[in-house]
Amino acid sequence: MSCYVVRVDAQTPNSDAILRAARILQSGGLVAFPTETVYGLGANALDPEAVGRIFTAKGRPAQNPIIVHVATTDDAKKLASAWPDQAELLANHFWPGPLTLVLPKQACVPDLVTAGGPTVALRIPAHPVALALLRACGLPVAAPSANRSTELSPTCAEHVLNSLTDQIDLLLDGGQTTGGLESTVLDLAADRPRLLRPGLVTVAALEALLGPIDHVRHENAEPLRSPGQMRRHYAPQTPLEITMHSRERVEELCTQGLRVGWLNHLDEGEAGAVRVVLPADAIGYSAGLYAALHQLDAVELDRIVVEMPPGGDDWMAVRDRLQRAAQE
Repeated sequence: MSCYVVRVDAQTPNSDAILRAARILQSGGLVAFPTETVYGLGANALDPEAVGRIFTAKGRPAQNPIIVHVATTDDAKKLASAWPDQAELLANHFWPGPLTLVLPKQACVPDLVTAGGPTVALRIPAHPVALALLRACGLPVAAPSANRSTELSPTCAEHVLNSLTDQIDLLLDGGQTTGGLESTVLDLAADRPRLLRPGLVTVAALEALLGPIDHVRHENAEPLRSPGQMRRHYAPQTPLEITMHSRERVEELCTQGLRVGWLNHLDEGEAGAVRVVLPADAIGYSAGLYAALHQLDAVELDRIVVEMPPGGDDWMAVRDRLQRAAQE
């Protein structure tokens, strides 16, 4: 199967293209589309067979649940069996946007979407293309990132095609995504709100509304409540390591005759490596991280060395992705 690619304007997508993609979703097909975080691989969330195609395409383990994207808060409420005041507060403040809420699910949500668990992960994306598609198809859309499982998430159409070109019915090419990292995932089905995955909505922003929240580094419960809990995830094909002294480590590896990629946010000059410098602010770094790793992964290196990002709440999501990518 070859993937049909349609270029759409990121702000005002062509209605014919959106309708074509919507019909594919309605008929049980797969559509890749941009969100403000990364590109998603979408299927009708209420159709187990269609959702199963996502798992097959990605090679995704069945115990890894999928986020469901909806067009409105009312649509989200139809999929949740409970909607606490905290959910209303967060939805009013952050939706549309890169925040996913985990809530008790309605029976209409297939077990395949939730990995057999009692909760469902929900969000409203902020990207005009994603919103237009959701409105046109009139369905909740299950959509993990449009890449092979555990590998680097895609932030442009080329990344999607390199990973899944023969698995998708249609790709809406809306250009580069702006956020660059996946959504923050917050569990509201526990006794107290729990951060399951850091993302573009910071802990400080959440705690400003809710007060203290719990942090879950690795979700040990079975089944998992959220994606992004696997020990190794978001990883390039090239082995990656993180260090506080990246220049010295790069020089050491280069003297051993290895081809090294060097990713940092500091102006340190050349060191015999293929070097990519990202912005020194967390927002700019996040937006460019996956694209940089895709770039380095494409040039047949032996190792990618990453300068450890700064500490602090703003950098939590970046550190999480890099630490998971560095796992063997």
